[in-house]
Amino acid sequence: MNIHRENSLGIYIHIPFCEKKCEYCDFLSFPSQNKLMDQYMEALIDEIAERKYHVNQRVATVFFGGGTPSLIEGQWIEKVMKALRERFYFWEDVEITLEINPGTVTYDKFMCYQKAGVNRLSIGLQSTMNEELKVLGRIHTYEKFLESYHLARDMGFTNINIDLMAALPGQTVESYRTSLQRVAQLHPEHISAYSLIIEEGTPFYDFYGKDAIRREEGKETTLLPSEEEERSMYYDTKRILKEYGYERYEISNYSLKGRESKHNTCNWRRWNYIGYGLGSSGLLDHQRLKNTDDINQYIKGNWIGEVLDLSKNEEMEEFMFLGLRMIEGIKEEEFIKEFQCTIDQVFGKNLERLIEEELIIRKDGCISLSEKGIDLSNYVLSEFLIDE
Repeated sequence: MNIHRENSLGIYIHIPFCEKKCEYCDFLSFPSQNKLMDQYMEALIDEIAERKYHVNQRVATVFFGGGTPSLIEGQWIEKVMKALRERFYFWEDVEITLEINPGTVTYDKFMCYQKAGVNRLSIGLQSTMNEELKVLGRIHTYEKFLESYHLARDMGFTNINIDLMAALPGQTVESYRTSLQRVAQLHPEHISAYSLIIEEGTPFYDFYGKDAIRREEGKETTLLPSEEEERSMYYDTKRILKEYGYERYEISNYSLKGRESKHNTCNWRRWNYIGYGLGSSGLLDHQRLKNTDDINQYIKGNWIGEVLDLSKNEEMEEFMFLGLRMIEGIKEEEFIKEFQCTIDQVFGKNLERLIEEELIIRKDGCISLSEKGIDLSNYVLSEFLIDE
């Protein structure tokens, strides 16, 4: 990425509508209703036009997330991008990503996306096994995904991400391995591979319980892969994707050379970004900005939920948590430049111990997770909490 942090801005646009909410999903989303979606999109464009942000930076990335952004009419994406371009200056090589779900896209929608300047698609596949997709509550089949993927290619989209999930109910090591190979053989530019997390407040949590075990008529039946099987899936991801030429640049993200996600990289590097839409978040000049979660209030124009002034300690923690997710790690000189102190002055004792435990590598002014550290990343990252 040739652009510089000081001159660049990220924008996230939240589209909170789904045809059907997935069983595992805890994102802020609602069933699709045409009248409500139109009201929401009008309010979204009003927020972009009317909300005042004092920024002198050019837009480097735009990301439409959800929900299912591809569920709404394609003309709305054109209108949103027109509103953004009237409000901000854009870099010529701006990355504009739109999340799509198989079965919700058409030739006409892809035409609208191209007119809007969308140059990157992120497809929520999750699995190539129809039975696994059915358990997840996905509305598409693998065959429907293939139709959407090939249509996107035929329309000229040359930067596509595909999402996959591991440790799904009923999934085996073999079925996950097959999904990996099928996706890699399509040669998308980017693959995101995450393990399922059972989140409280979702149907999956109610169904499996916090221990991921379904209790039925006095019996306990484990329906999720074992820890050993999940570990095998994790190692298969690294091995198989490497065989197909994908480089791991973040704990759960892989790309062909030079095709890393600019938007996610900006977030992991804590560049300024603005969130528009219901429940969206932003980071701007040492403040965390969050929009309201109340769709009725949002449609009325009451966008702001809370503005949180981040303390220096909170920012240093975020710098470490997010930066260490990147395989290349963090540069010590950037920490000094941002916080006017060294990493050792803040985290020295824990850092030294993690190096001794071979969980952290320190070399040539960079600090990164070792392979062992990546495997134990939750533990390692927790060691960078600052005691108040």
